Amino acid sequence: MPEPDMNEVVGSHDLLLVTLDTLRHDVAAELAAAGRIPHLARHLPGGRWEERHAPGSFTYASHQAIFAGFLPTPAAPGPHPRLFAASFAGSETTAGGTYVYDSPDLVSGLAKDGYHTVCIGGVGFFNKQGPLGSVLPGLFHESHWAPEFGVTSPESFENQVAHAERVVRGLPPEQRLFLFVNVSALHQPNWFHLPGATRETGDSREAHAAALEYVDRHIGRLFAAASSRRRCFAIVCSDHGTAYGDDGYTGHRLGHESVWTVPYAHFFLDPAPRPTEAGR
Repeated sequence: MPEPDMNEVVGSHDLLLVTLDTLRHDVAAELAAAGRIPHLARHLPGGRWEERHAPGSFTYASHQAIFAGFLPTPAAPGPHPRLFAASFAGSETTAGGTYVYDSPDLVSGLAKDGYHTVCIGGVGFFNKQGPLGSVLPGLFHESHWAPEFGVTSPESFENQVAHAERVVRGLPPEQRLFLFVNVSALHQPNWFHLPGATRETGDSREAHAAALEYVDRHIGRLFAAASSRRRCFAIVCSDHGTAYGDDGYTGHRLGHESVWTVPYAHFFLDPAPRPTEAGR
């Protein structure tokens, strides 16, 4: 599948960026192959996630890079042309199809080109409850976070999706949108997504997988909202993975394959057909 020319996409499409915070590539790939995430898999090119390397080992570092145009890098020798890049001399990954912006970050670059930028946060780096938690959401025109979007809520993603639907409905039809959603459901604690698990059981790779299945059950609504006004270009990826005892490691912000290897996909979402007069 040829890479899209982002200079044709930006300005004509709405844009959706979803980071499935902490999602491991191996778990994502296993679930796609087993048919356990059908709503995501139907949009993945060939039904498979692309294996990539994260630009950071934890949320803050990775999102700073992503918002600077450094999406997860294909896990193969490069160089790999980027979809988005700031204007700077000597860039080896800026190509003809790269959308180049003359600002320090992608969010403000899109804003200069007429996009309304919206952040729906998930993990603590988006909670706006202090200076650090305000940096990333502060890049956007509009940012939203509530405890029910956070890591301790078993209904976090469906709450985020419902809020995204309200945001999209409130926009003028002609307004271009860049919608960013940081999905917290995969992050620890995730034991409550695994049937039969308890707090004492704790988080596990199996609960991580169950959390992805939970996200899959609701992500179709997010895709429908993001493409409800016009064609939408979507990027769905992880910002980093996490370890569950792999080689003795637990968690992230460390240099293990389970952390650095992440799933990635981009694809177009077409608006649902409008009912014809005859079909009403």
